[in-house]
Amino acid sequence: MYTEFAEPYRPQFHFTARKGWLNDPNGLVYYQGTYHLFFQHNPSGNEWGNMTWGHAISTDLIHWEQTAHALLPDSMGTMFSGSAVVDWHNTAGFQTGKSPALVLIYTAAGGTSPESEGKPFTQCLAYSNDGGKTFTKFTGNPVLPELAPENRDPKVIWHEPSQKWIMALYLQGEEFALLSSPNLKEWTMLQRLSLPGCMECPDFFELPLKGNPDISRWVFMAANGQYLLGEFDGHFFKAETALISSDWGKNFYATQTFSDIPDGRRIQMAWMRGGEYPGMPFNQQMGFPCELGLEETPEGIRVCRRPIQEIETLWDQSFEWNTVLLEQDEIVLPVSPSSLLDVEIQLESGNADMITMVVNKLPVTWNIRDNQLEVLDCSASLPPHTNTLDLRLLIDRTSLEVFSLGGTHNFSCCTLEAIPEPFILLKKRGGTPLLSRMIFRTLQSIYNPKKE
Repeated sequence: MYTEFAEPYRPQFHFTARKGWLNDPNGLVYYQGTYHLFFQHNPSGNEWGNMTWGHAISTDLIHWEQTAHALLPDSMGTMFSGSAVVDWHNTAGFQTGKSPALVLIYTAAGGTSPESEGKPFTQCLAYSNDGGKTFTKFTGNPVLPELAPENRDPKVIWHEPSQKWIMALYLQGEEFALLSSPNLKEWTMLQRLSLPGCMECPDFFELPLKGNPDISRWVFMAANGQYLLGEFDGHFFKAETALISSDWGKNFYATQTFSDIPDGRRIQMAWMRGGEYPGMPFNQQMGFPCELGLEETPEGIRVCRRPIQEIETLWDQSFEWNTVLLEQDEIVLPVSPSSLLDVEIQLESGNADMITMVVNKLPVTWNIRDNQLEVLDCSASLPPHTNTLDLRLLIDRTSLEVFSLGGTHNFSCCTLEAIPEPFILLKKRGGTPLLSRMIFRTLQSIYNPKKE
């Protein structure tokens, strides 16, 4: 049944298109028991272009079924990125039956195809009254004319206190905008924002503070995962922080969170931009879905990102160690070799200068002397006086994702260098660090319940 997904460089628990190019996740939404993942897609080739909205559905955020394309290029342009909402109050008037319409808000990228030559980038709507099986483009498109050359990537949310839709939109350079609408069709500019060093694919959402739900912050995030925390009253976003990084890997981009998840979780997906998949019928992959939370840290309030709990359904074999003193320069821990892994590690520095963990030949180094975490050829500075470190490693055939310090210092990395080995190597330099705990879990493929 799944032989088409058995290629040597096909990720086994990350989403990939059946064939063709894939980039930004679009229109992430939950509707009537189903998670919808739309995505930038070139169904006719393995390179970027001919942008179409691909579509996949899931009941658990883990196992995805790719369905018919949702949006095809037209005379207004190819279909660039956007978002999706459930129009519970029928504000746009698209609903025809008892169930609310599912509405896509997307960029028609004029000038990116011969049919749209000379036309601008505009924001448009499409809607579905059959649960997302088919979509009809609004005859009144565009609903928002060009505000700046190549403005794009509308992310729309419902703001309950003001009873308005709010759109975060990328303008140009480092400039973004917030707009509001009563009906998804008529938009009013609220403000412009500048995020130095950032561009594209904004996201905008509110998170409650862990342990104190009466306190919340709004998050304005750009494509690279950098974000501002602040307050929003329905008219103006007031940032309270400078830009904060959430991922230091080379392959984390075009982040977006799901709309309308009924259990209140804020779940994010990203495109793992820049991976290599030689000889494969597809190109590029999504990152693993993660839950976002807002927590107090030594550096202040931060967004924390952790793999969704549904990954537990893929757990297979497990090995666990507790309280291991790293007295030797190298220690080998035997495991069952697998190309699909979920590894949790807790370390105490013990006055060492450096600790390196090598899992499936992939090194992760805690440079204690320089207060850095180093993953492959990327690094991040840790908070001052970090003496303990928690790590979560997700390893697939073509990627390594590392979540550290409660999910505040993360790395999303594509790699072809992962090779299953029957051991984990721990190396230290100086001191006597402590492995407080390690849980090593092999994972099943989402395409085949048999062991990897």
